[in-house]
Amino acid sequence: MLAVEIFTTRQNPAIDPSLAIWNWEIPVYLFLGGLVAGLLVVGALMELYWPERWERRLSRASAGLGIALLSLGMVALFLDLANKIHVYRFYLAFRPTSPMSWGAWILLVAYPAMALWLLASLDAEWLDEALRKRFPWPRLGARFASWLGRGQGFVERHRRRVLYVTASVGVGLGIYTGVLLQTLVARPLWNSALLGPLFLASGVSAGAAFLLLIAKSDAAKAMLLRWDIAALSIELVLLGLFLVDRMSGAQSERAAVSLLTSGPYTGAFFGLVLLLGILVPLWLERRELSGAAHSRFMVPALVLLGGIALRTILVAAGQTSITGLF
Repeated sequence: MLAVEIFTTRQNPAIDPSLAIWNWEIPVYLFLGGLVAGLLVVGALMELYWPERWERRLSRASAGLGIALLSLGMVALFLDLANKIHVYRFYLAFRPTSPMSWGAWILLVAYPAMALWLLASLDAEWLDEALRKRFPWPRLGARFASWLGRGQGFVERHRRRVLYVTASVGVGLGIYTGVLLQTLVARPLWNSALLGPLFLASGVSAGAAFLLLIAKSDAAKAMLLRWDIAALSIELVLLGLFLVDRMSGAQSERAAVSLLTSGPYTGAFFGLVLLLGILVPLWLERRELSGAAHSRFMVPALVLLGGIALRTILVAAGQTSITGLF
């Protein structure tokens, strides 16, 4: 008697009652985490290696907005948790073999790194005047000014180390947003080692595009354009390798990636992510470096749209596919 092998996607409510348990909160968290990672990587490395083309206020913006945006992302993540009261347990121990444990501690370490960078980028005279003269309680303001002054002195003495740590935290945060999906091996679309680098490149591109919105000097804008072109080019290559990797894999992986290439997500994937999110911004940015002029909001808006679309589509499509072999 011939052996019969049966493949099923297990999309049966009696077996898997909740196939899609992640809603809008996870794509928002992944996007904001990647954006903050891009701000940290681009801002810290620009200040380290190209300080003559950098604006000090962009460091303040990168650190301050990074704290705010990461907090919003963590709120979205918190809203997704089923047992919210148990969130503190992530910080009772560190488990090297647990991706969730790594992610929880990377998120926590990011805050002091951004706070030190923000402190280093503040104008000491303005800070002293604001706390000593404009603070409602002069004595308390003077004490705060003294503490922050000592803190600024420490950061200035170790400025390069702070920037290296900030950039490293940004790289870790950007890669982790992809690893979070990659470790869920039962979802064949996500089970690829390329997701971490892909999400990091996308985050760096989003960070550079966001800074383009607020940069003023031509030198800073030109460098940020080059950062974005490089990041988008790497993202395009990694996205192509990701598709080839899934297409050359097992049957479940080929079926999963077909959701993007010939299924219900094809139009959004190729239209929003590939065309509007990568190819059009690349073309416009190359033209801008050559001297062509266009709206300063167009390219950043398209890049940010592509970043959120990439994560939304991958999260939705990944939950549609599940491996089950009997």
